[in-house]
Amino acid sequence: MPVNLADYIRNVPDFPIHGVQFKDITSLLLAPDAFAATIERMVEQAAERNVDCLAAIDSRGFLFAAPMADHMGLPLVLVRKAGKLPGETLNYEYTLEYGTNTLEIHAGDIKPGQRVLIVDDLLATGGSIEAAANLVKNAGGVPAGVGVVIELIGLNGRENLSGYDLFSLVTFEVDE
Repeated sequence: MPVNLADYIRNVPDFPIHGVQFKDITSLLLAPDAFAATIERMVEQAAERNVDCLAAIDSRGFLFAAPMADHMGLPLVLVRKAGKLPGETLNYEYTLEYGTNTLEIHAGDIKPGQRVLIVDDLLATGGSIEAAANLVKNAGGVPAGVGVVIELIGLNGRENLSGYDLFSLVTFEVDE
């Protein structure tokens, strides 16, 4: 019987602030069968997109992209918050609801023309994923798709990323 991944995603009310229903993946990570099913489904979706490498967004995207890259025999590029990577980096600053944030990758990690799948745990508004896609483009790569485990419906993330081939494994309404 197929694993229903939604059963393994814990809802934490009022975290990190009052009124937010946080979708916690730690319960998914505690269930080896559910985690294995997640990776298997992500790999199946990634394989359909004919990608050359994966780019994982700091930090929960690392948990899913690393086993995917290993299984697929593909390189893994880390998309980190500013100041976390040693050596020369490319960066992209983007606007949040209240302020800005910056993401970075190592210069040279993405080769010109490389087809890159961007991986994260959750899609909300799409801001960090769009920033990662812009980093991929600035490095000369091609954002060949976006893969997330959880998609929150109602925050316009999919609409904000309408130019990208996006897949998600589980969807929730934003107030569920």
